[in-house]
Amino acid sequence: MTTRVIIVRHGQSNFNALQKIQGRSDLSVLTETGQNDAEKVGKALKDINIDAIYCSPLQRAKTTAQIIQSCLVNPTEINVNNQLIEVDLPLWENLSKDEVKEKFPDDYRCWHKTPQEFKMILDGEKEHYPLLSLYQQAKNFWSDILAKHDNQTILIVGHNGINRCLILTALGMHPAKYHALHQSNCCINVLNFVGGLGDTVQIESLNQTAHLGVSLPSSRPSQKGIRLLLVRHGETQWNREGRFQGIRDIPLNENGKNQAQKAADFLKDVNLNFAVSSPLARPKETAEIILQYHPEISLDFQPDLTEICHGLWEGKLETEIEAGFPGLLQQWKTQPETVQMPEGENLQQVWDRAIACWNNIVKIYGDSEQHKVGIVVAHDAINKVILCYLLGLKPDNFWNVKQGNGAVSVIDYLDGIDSQPLIQAVNLTSHLGGGVLDKTAAGAL
Repeated sequence: MTTRVIIVRHGQSNFNALQKIQGRSDLSVLTETGQNDAEKVGKALKDINIDAIYCSPLQRAKTTAQIIQSCLVNPTEINVNNQLIEVDLPLWENLSKDEVKEKFPDDYRCWHKTPQEFKMILDGEKEHYPLLSLYQQAKNFWSDILAKHDNQTILIVGHNGINRCLILTALGMHPAKYHALHQSNCCINVLNFVGGLGDTVQIESLNQTAHLGVSLPSSRPSQKGIRLLLVRHGETQWNREGRFQGIRDIPLNENGKNQAQKAADFLKDVNLNFAVSSPLARPKETAEIILQYHPEISLDFQPDLTEICHGLWEGKLETEIEAGFPGLLQQWKTQPETVQMPEGENLQQVWDRAIACWNNIVKIYGDSEQHKVGIVVAHDAINKVILCYLLGLKPDNFWNVKQGNGAVSVIDYLDGIDSQPLIQAVNLTSHLGGGVLDKTAAGAL
């Protein structure tokens, strides 16, 4: 069973524009910007064969779904599903965020710091846990829907809160990570299920906004903090052939150089303050091509960002690995955390060095009163373990994250290096010419 799921947040509403809490209130409607952005989503998805559309019953989501549907080459009916309704915040609905902060300062702080513990007391005595209820609601939706769409593509149009919980529950992430994910209005997320809830789910992309004319998701203004743009190197010939590279120093092929140039053009107008790379040729070349537009930036090489050492697998195709090490390749695909590469590394070793290096980068470049932005250019396995770590996942979740050649992921530490990282976007590849879906080579690590 495989199911591709495209998740879209509704367009900007008048309540969004006014910074008002919506929750399950159905008073808010799409602004003109929200309607225009919904049309842009429809145009971005128009050629994808979507087998079913599900949306929240609230009008801001329904209207978004209807506009998208009208743009599709092969439109399908819209199924309104109550399990896609937004988080229930009855005591805050229709109030501005400033009013909530003023009237409920402790509760508002709890909602943002420990949302899984946040509760409202209703009718003087009933305890209501908004996030935990929404988290269960998302699990119920997946349990009801996935089995109906084997080998199909479905579109979900929801809200900020329910979309986050759909992603959290699909990946088995803890509710405490609710605020670690960002969902822009009319963003696009792509998840690939290989079974039902609890089976492996791949994040193909999170929070795409390029179709809206916004290259990178924006964040709130910050006097300090750090934004890290995590980039995977461009394609090599061994990627194209499906050969395991590991620590072999394979250069970019022509397509890889083109991908690096497209990444450079994509990030051309970003004000970079620093750049970090693995010392191997393929990320080094990628970083140097990106930095052609930022000649004042020198490249900081970090050996701990070097790709996983595959040992005796390096230079080999999957058929050759299976012949030489029967069963071990399948184990790598299903239980990667249990595999010791012959004369190479295991995933925990890669995890330990990559995460230590990442945290050191954050500390060195983020320990400043000035906001900084930098690129970190590395490899498939390195980027995957870093993103798993940031999402609160473990080494056994290695295959949950996709990293295309030339892809960009965006991570913000908005309140300094000790704040919870905000995953703004994962595996952005639209700048490579493939549209919403990642069409880079599937090649080996």
